[in-house]
Amino acid sequence: MFLVVGLGNPGAKYAHTRHNVGFDVVDIMSQKFDIPMHRSRCKATVGEGTIAGERVALAKPETFMNLSGESVVQLVNWYKPERDGLLVIYDDIDLEAGKLRFRTAGSAGTHNGMRNIIYLLGRDDFPRLRVGTGRPPEGWDLKDWVLSGYYTPEDRKLMYDAFMNAADAAAALIRDGAEGARKVVAAANGC
Repeated sequence: MFLVVGLGNPGAKYAHTRHNVGFDVVDIMSQKFDIPMHRSRCKATVGEGTIAGERVALAKPETFMNLSGESVVQLVNWYKPERDGLLVIYDDIDLEAGKLRFRTAGSAGTHNGMRNIIYLLGRDDFPRLRVGTGRPPEGWDLKDWVLSGYYTPEDRKLMYDAFMNAADAAAALIRDGAEGARKVVAAANGC
C-alpha cells in the first residue's frame, strides 16, 4: 500500500499558488491514473486506486499547511503504509523553479508543513518529493510569494511540466522503488 500526500492549503483562494504544488501534483496523478478524489477521510480529500498494480491512496490534507501533520498521522494510521510507502510532495523555495528533489529521508528544511508532519509522526524516514518554486524576487515578502500564482505563460508552462514530472517520479517510486524515482527526477532536471 502506498500513500501519496500532496501538501497545500484548502480553498479556492489558495488554488494553484506556489504553496499548493503538492495539491497540483496529486490532482495530475488523480487524472493520469483515473483515481477520483471524492472521499473525505482523516481530515483530507482522498482517492483510492492502483498504480502499476499497487494499491494507492492519494490525499490532499484539508488542514492548513502548518497543520498538515494532523491529517498525515491519521492517514498513516488508517492506511498503514510501509515506512517507504508514504510519499509527501511539497513546494521548496530553496530549489530553482521547476526543479525537483527526491529524498528517502531527511529534515523538514525550511518547510513548516513538513516540520509539523515529522514532529507529529515522530520520524523523518519516509520519501519526500520537493518541487522548486524559487526564491521571492527582491522586495517580496516570503508569505506573499508562496501564496501567489504564476503570472506569465512561461511560468505556468514551467510549473505544469514540473508537476507532470513530479507525478511521473511518484509513479516511478511506486513501480520501481527509490532508484526509479531518482532516475525520473534526474532526467527531469536535465542531469
